[in-house]
Amino acid sequence: MRATEKDIALELELGEIVTRGEDWGGQLVRHLSLPAGTDFTPLFKGLPGDLCQCPHWGYILSGSITLRYADGSEEVNRAGDLYYWPAGHTGWTTDGVTFVEFSPAAELQPVLEHVGAQLAGSS
Repeated sequence: MRATEKDIALELELGEIVTRGEDWGGQLVRHLSLPAGTDFTPLFKGLPGDLCQCPHWGYILSGSITLRYADGSEEVNRAGDLYYWPAGHTGWTTDGVTFVEFSPAAELQPVLEHVGAQLAGSS
């Protein structure tokens, strides 16, 4: 199976935020473009620990993103980095970021539903 970025189904388009994703064999394959200033922290409020509860593996195509984990540690992932973000994290981008990500569909779906409800409540 293969796809170009534009072939992947659009999940969300909100201003400059564009996310695309599809379930491929139980993994959500996603392409995300987030503008400078995007912060997931408020969107995760209400999840356990107010953090994303799904692990992710991926590759940063451009820009950078800062992650904070449940233990309080932080790291910056930059263009060219491969990553693994374990469950129990939040993230934000100061400069904007584009990345490709792979996540267990069953674990990510409740997080996406929660984020969708948060976005609907803020509009």
